[in-house]
Amino acid sequence: MSAHIETNTGVDNRKFAMWTLIASECFLFGTLIVNYFINRERGLAGPTGPEIFDINLTTLSTFDLLMSSVAMVLALHHCRARNLKWMQFWLFIVALGGAIFLGFQYYEFDHFVNAGLKLDTSVFGSAFYMLTGCHGLHVAVGVLWITSILITSLKRGESWFDSDTIEVAGLYWHFVDVVWIIIFTVVYLFVYV
Repeated sequence: MSAHIETNTGVDNRKFAMWTLIASECFLFGTLIVNYFINRERGLAGPTGPEIFDINLTTLSTFDLLMSSVAMVLALHHCRARNLKWMQFWLFIVALGGAIFLGFQYYEFDHFVNAGLKLDTSVFGSAFYMLTGCHGLHVAVGVLWITSILITSLKRGESWFDSDTIEVAGLYWHFVDVVWIIIFTVVYLFVYV
């Protein structure tokens, strides 16, 4: 367990750094979402969203990602309770949920490319892939991070219960999930309104 170091803010430096990163990421995703809003009707060539979106598939992948957030909460709970096996189980479920989400995204992108929507097909295509692809990259980073925490806990066993590390990773993971809820609403649900 890591020693707690007093800081001027009263917040662990790792948590403060994560909140700072999340704030900057809000600007990044805010810009990508505004770009998508501006360009979503500019599909001069190729298919448009309503023509190729499979809302049932995307809803299923969204549910998967949200359940991985629940698993993250359970992993942190079991870490604080010093229950190693259950903490490791839930960390595995988080990583698995993220990997499954990425599998859904790969399948969806492959379907869209085969339907004629590529990055260079239209301004809509570029805006769509930039937004959803950037989010997918963030999920991939999260999966690697959670997996590295799981591997560390497997190697160190009972001597490793670092709830601050899991909490910081959880902040990132929950942020990625919240961003997806916004993307899912803006990109996939708004086309039916």
